[in-house]
Amino acid sequence: MRRGPLNPINLKLTLPPDEDSLTKFLTQSGTFMDGDLLVNRDGVRVVSKSEAEVPPLIKPSDNQLSLADIDTIKVIGKGAGGTVQLVQHKWTGQFFALKVIQMNIQESALKHIAQELKINQSSQCPYVVVCYKSFYDNGAFSIILEYMDGGSLLDFLKKVKSIPEPYLAAICNQVLKGLLYLHHERHIIHRDLKPSNLLINHRGEVKITDFGVSAILTSTSGQANTFVGTYNYMSPERISGGKYGSKSDIWSLGLVLLECATGQFPYSPPEQGEGWTSFYELMEAIVEQPQPCASTDQFSPEFCSFISAW
Repeated sequence: MRRGPLNPINLKLTLPPDEDSLTKFLTQSGTFMDGDLLVNRDGVRVVSKSEAEVPPLIKPSDNQLSLADIDTIKVIGKGAGGTVQLVQHKWTGQFFALKVIQMNIQESALKHIAQELKINQSSQCPYVVVCYKSFYDNGAFSIILEYMDGGSLLDFLKKVKSIPEPYLAAICNQVLKGLLYLHHERHIIHRDLKPSNLLINHRGEVKITDFGVSAILTSTSGQANTFVGTYNYMSPERISGGKYGSKSDIWSLGLVLLECATGQFPYSPPEQGEGWTSFYELMEAIVEQPQPCASTDQFSPEFCSFISAW
């Protein structure tokens, strides 16, 4: 996977014939409104006037959110990066995702992290998850985020095993635009791009999340040479301990695309049917083995060429 320049225009795969096909493909369940129509898995009906009169939604620029104004519905995710809860605003009924990260850090690092999160709150791009507000209290960072009701790409992969090229092209196109924004507009390296950090909603939108969390986890180091992120998707230069840039995210995306296309992580363990015995073996394989590529017998020339461009 040679990593060329990040250029969405190079994406030559065929997109789905219309947006509805992608929406249907990615929709799990749930309800959404579009104008005066209420659409869910049971069908379509006209929304009554009383139903249509809903409170105005909170916008990122409103700055009116507080932890006291939200109710926790349920936990929707747990990981090394923290716990994610589905929460609802008491006054508008709007749903959000609340990420809570427990950290014991020095007071001197708080200002840096607060500044990083403030920058992320000002980010406005349809291909990155909206960060509404962040708080620090009693050793924990709480970040109120846009709620993506379709879950993550990892959740989706567990259900469908692999993703056909046309739909993968539509997903990739959105992720590339999100990375283009983060790299060139915000000058942010994600550092932890993986299927669980690509979220989906019922409209078929795919958005990048957790780029702010990477800033928190690297708060004690000003240089991008630390082992933050998931080892599986790290680029060779990161594993080797060298400095890295935005191209490291491109490498990670290449692995994600191959995994989505084949249903398997691109680096296979030495013994088929057995997992990696240690992450050191996996790291060695990523550094020393030939770079993964797409099989010309299974995929189109366009997809194979696109993957080889990394």
